[in-house]
Amino acid sequence: MFFRKNKNKQDASSAESDSQSSTKEQTFVSHLVEMRDRLLKAIACVFVVLLCLFPFSNFLYGLIAEPLLVHLSGSSTMIATQVASPFLAPFKLTAFVAVVISVPYIFFQAWSFVAPGLYMKERRLALPLIVSSTILFYLGIAFAYYAVFPLVFGFFTSVAPEGVTIMTDISHYLDFVLKIFLAFGAAFEVPVATYLIVRSGLSTVESLGKKRPYIIVGSFVLGMILTPPDVISQTMLALPIWVLYEIGLLMCRWTIPVEGSGDEQ
Repeated sequence: MFFRKNKNKQDASSAESDSQSSTKEQTFVSHLVEMRDRLLKAIACVFVVLLCLFPFSNFLYGLIAEPLLVHLSGSSTMIATQVASPFLAPFKLTAFVAVVISVPYIFFQAWSFVAPGLYMKERRLALPLIVSSTILFYLGIAFAYYAVFPLVFGFFTSVAPEGVTIMTDISHYLDFVLKIFLAFGAAFEVPVATYLIVRSGLSTVESLGKKRPYIIVGSFVLGMILTPPDVISQTMLALPIWVLYEIGLLMCRWTIPVEGSGDEQ
């Protein structure tokens, strides 16, 4: 009788364990399905935007090429050295623009996926960070286009040796421009990164402030790595990184309570 009761308990425990394991597997699969669905929605958004922008591909490329074209002399022009470049270069740019335009919706899908697993306090913190990250990324691209490109291309065209006609390949020019866009878009995320470091307790405002000389040197090293090998674009990237780092420290001082910072130390 005793062994029969023991066996019944073991069977019940085994059934409960199997039920819990099955529930975990179903939950994991449902998360994968949801992640797939949201990823497909993000891709669909990019594809729809790409279709809408495709008829304006040449117009978009003309906008991107304008900072260089205004500095070229009458005999200079842009060229295509490959057969498919007149189609592929504008298409590549249009795809990039489609992704950039879709960033808010992509972030929304990512936020909708992770939000159910966050505490209320984390939700209140995450949403403003996502919005600010998006805005800063756009500001970085705008700064590169309106501030950096005129200086860089004006310098390049002015130092060309006498008798040399500048004829830039459209594909190489696009690669140069996209690299600058991504570098400045990522660099403008420095305030958000600084805030997260302090908020998570990995460091404090005072400690980061003391590391200012290293940050300045690191900004120039990062500018040298992320940008093409010219002093102007490297400096134009390093200075905003430093300034944005200081803005991030100010934001931490204003928004993170002193008691919280002291506890995290």
